[in-house]
Amino acid sequence: MASKIAYINARLLDAASGLDAPGGVLTDGEEITDFGPDLAKKKGAPKGAKVIDCEGQCLAPGLVDMRIEIGALADTVHAAVSGGVTSAVCLPNTDPVIDDMSVVEFVARRARKQGMAKVYPYGAVTKGLAGVELAELGLLAESGAVAFSDGVLAVADAQVMRQALSYASTFGLMVVQHPEEPSLASEGVMNAGETATRLGLFGIPTQAEVIIVERDIRLAELTGGRLHMAHVSTAASIEAIRRAKARGVSITCDTAPPYFSLNEAAIGDYRTFAKLSPPLRGEDDRQAVVEGLKDGTIDAIGSDHTPRDEESKRLPFAQAAPGGIGLNTLLAVSLELYHNGHMGLLEVLKLITAAPAALMGLPAGRLEKGAPADLVLFDPNEGWKVGADALVGKAQNSPFDGRPVQGRVLRTVVDGRTVFEPDR
Repeated sequence: MASKIAYINARLLDAASGLDAPGGVLTDGEEITDFGPDLAKKKGAPKGAKVIDCEGQCLAPGLVDMRIEIGALADTVHAAVSGGVTSAVCLPNTDPVIDDMSVVEFVARRARKQGMAKVYPYGAVTKGLAGVELAELGLLAESGAVAFSDGVLAVADAQVMRQALSYASTFGLMVVQHPEEPSLASEGVMNAGETATRLGLFGIPTQAEVIIVERDIRLAELTGGRLHMAHVSTAASIEAIRRAKARGVSITCDTAPPYFSLNEAAIGDYRTFAKLSPPLRGEDDRQAVVEGLKDGTIDAIGSDHTPRDEESKRLPFAQAAPGGIGLNTLLAVSLELYHNGHMGLLEVLKLITAAPAALMGLPAGRLEKGAPADLVLFDPNEGWKVGADALVGKAQNSPFDGRPVQGRVLRTVVDGRTVFEPDR
């Protein structure tokens, strides 16, 4: 492979700097060495460089996904690059749990060997994700954990959460909370309300989310710790976070594509691919998530990629496992915010590049000289229909199965190497 590669005739998009202009990118080995309008044409490429004509399509930093679960690692990183994701942060609910420095190092080393998307680990907040005793946060941070979370479990004990926020703040790292009060959610399988009643399913009230959000806002004020709320899905939670930010609390939050693009009607007649955690909400909540993204209350979008095997989804709705895959569709579904006129293209891209990279302290998500040569080339307008059985990866549990979308990944580059091109 040529050491130098010139990507010419592109529409350069960099949300971190506000760049949206014709141009190109020059990479040398694993780094970006130049970019800008001078590289728009072939004559701007240095002698000996391999030239890739982007044919006017969008060239941006590779996507950064701040919340994924790992099934099979090889499967996960292949799914990631098929969706333009070059950096991802994995939850600690692996086997074994990422509550020990050796596991942090093992996950990072295994991911590097794949040579695909880069995977950074969350460290567990509590040992064994049991919610009782703090993990060795300091050692986890030294070993490479980029933030702390108990994954799909809430840190339910207020005193434990207080200690975690206080301790994590000494390393400048975030505690990421799954905001769901366990005793209110334990028996629920979908959003509480008329639809749940009609289907005869036990519901999870929206209050289960906002109770944890409001409690932990107070704990963040008490400790001065960095608090992050994952996949917020309700109007009440978003409003609580909006008010907390206004008074200077160190709080951020993200959401996932299902919560701004789907509502509980997607469950239809017990469609288990639409069983998620948190559950799909009502239309008012979905619209509140869109508004939270538009006004900046919600800081980032994460895919919430949760691969499940067929057996765990081919069950009655109440018994089926929650979760949906999302790496493959992160870009296309996020672009609905642009195509529907809610946000500009750079504003959407920021939520899946520069913003999550900044939250996690990752060397990713922006075009700059010396940065890793992690890129995604995409057509923002090409339409296609999500077919779960046609997506890259063994898991097929996409909540967007059958949905028409716009936005196709044409090439994914990691450390200067093309690692994905679709069959055309």
